[in-house]
Parts: sequence; structure tokens; C-alpha cells
Amino acid sequence: MIDLKDLQFLVALARHRHFARAAGECGVSQPAFSMRIKALEEKLNTTIVKRGNRFQGLTGEGEAILRRARYILDEVRELEQEARAATGDVAGRVSIGVVPTAAVFAGHLATELHSAHPGIVATIETASSLAIQQGIELGRYDAGLTYSDGVSHDILQVEPLYDETYALLLTRELAAGRSEIGWREAAELPLSLLEPGMQNRRILDRAFDDAGAVPNVVAESSGHLAALAMVVSGRAATVVPEVLVSTLGQIAGLVALPLVEPSLAKSISLVAANRGPGRATIDALFRVARVISRD
Repeated sequence: MIDLKDLQFLVALARHRHFARAAGECGVSQPAFSMRIKALEEKLNTTIVKRGNRFQGLTGEGEAILRRARYILDEVRELEQEARAATGDVAGRVSIGVVPTAAVFAGHLATELHSAHPGIVATIETASSLAIQQGIELGRYDAGLTYSDGVSHDILQVEPLYDETYALLLTRELAAGRSEIGWREAAELPLSLLEPGMQNRRILDRAFDDAGAVPNVVAESSGHLAALAMVVSGRAATVVPEVLVSTLGQIAGLVALPLVEPSLAKSISLVAANRGPGRATIDALFRVARVISRD
């Protein structure tokens, strides 16, 4: 008989596309992991993994088995959650993929979710908007905080939460007494921005282009921490969501200038796989997110 752990191992392999990393996630050695996958193939009397020196993907039969495995594991998790919810105990883990600019909101959401449901633990991981949608489809993430643009409403549950607006964070010396700044003027300053693969960077590049400017980018990163360090040192300015500015509060020696000409706002949504009712932790996550967005 097939063990649920067999299916968990297969899903981990498909997610990591690497035997050693999948084995590490599952807490076993690589040889033990490989033997388990081989034993699953023997139980099902079919080849699941394409053979080679490295992982080369799943066979057609393997892809079909993977889809069924994900469905079964989702059903088991829903059963466990429904059993807890029936006694008033909504508990479990929820993994959330988050675009970097929504990380502050994600932290607030995780705090409020745990306050409302102490049995729920949220795991937050920053990623690009594309990686978030793919991660939800592959089961890496239970939900995502991402830009509403381009979200596939036919396969995802989508809850718009707030509009992301932007400010230029820089030292008082670089601000030179300004109370606001245009995108064209901001483009002339040394800038540390998110890397081009991030949707936020594409949004900012379009804003600069609409203003007829090419930004003077001196550094790029996958998150805001490195950029903030450069700003504090006075070596660069950076564009950040205003929600981050309000959360950080006043930082000595820095100012946040609203970016104008053009004014810009992008919708941020909470998304999850649209798999019907019964997902107690996801339902709880959406309820808490709605409350926060209204506040």
C-alpha cells in the first residue's frame, strides 16, 4: 500500500527538482530518498522519474501521478483542518509567498492571524510575482501577496487589499529641501532598486520611462534591506512603498519624498488556489486580511 510519505517525497522532488535538496527537506539521506522513490515506482509498476546523472524531470506517467499526489495531500490536510475547525480549533501552518514591497503588510498579517488563531503559524518568503503564482500552482505556497495585475482569476481566489504608492527615500542632504520629487528628477540621483526580474522594478522602470527619464541605477537587490543600508550611508536613494515608510517611522537623517509626475498606485492582492471550501487556515487568512485592509 502507498504511504502518504511516499507522496510527500514525490511532491518535494517535483518542487526542488533536485534529489539532495528534496531529501534534505524530507529529513532523510539522499540514498534513502532515492530508494523511496524507486520503491514507489515498483508499487505502481511504472517509471515516474526520468533516469540520468541528475534530475531530468518526470515522465508523462509521473506528471499524472504527481497531480494526483498533490490532490490527495491537499484533501488530507483539509480533513485535518476541518476536524480541528469543528471543535473551534483552527490550526496548522500556512506558507505565504510575498513580493518584497508587501513584506511589511505580510508581517502585520502574520501577527494578526496568530493573534486571532494562536494555532496557526505563518511562514513568509519573499519572491517575484511570477514565482508566487508558480509556487501556488506547485504547492510551494498556500497563498501569496502579489500585484493584482496579471493574476489568473480563473484558477486563483483573489482578494484586493490595498493600493501600493511610492516614495523616494534619501538623506536630507540629497533631498536638498524638497517636499516632493518628480520621477524625472529622481532618475538623476544614484539609485538602489530591486532587481529587473521583480515586478516592482518593471513598474518603476515604466514610471521613469513615462516621465521620459532613464534611472541612474548604481545597485540592484532582491529585497529592500541592502538598499536601505546604502541610503543610510548616503551613497544612494531608493524607491519604497509608502507603507514601508509609515512602518519604519522617522529615521534620523533620512526623508521620504512623495513621487509625483506621474502619480502611481498599484493594487496588491491576497491570492490562493481556488480549490473550493474546507481550507480552514486559508479561510482564516483571508478573513484577517480583509479586516486589516479595511482598517
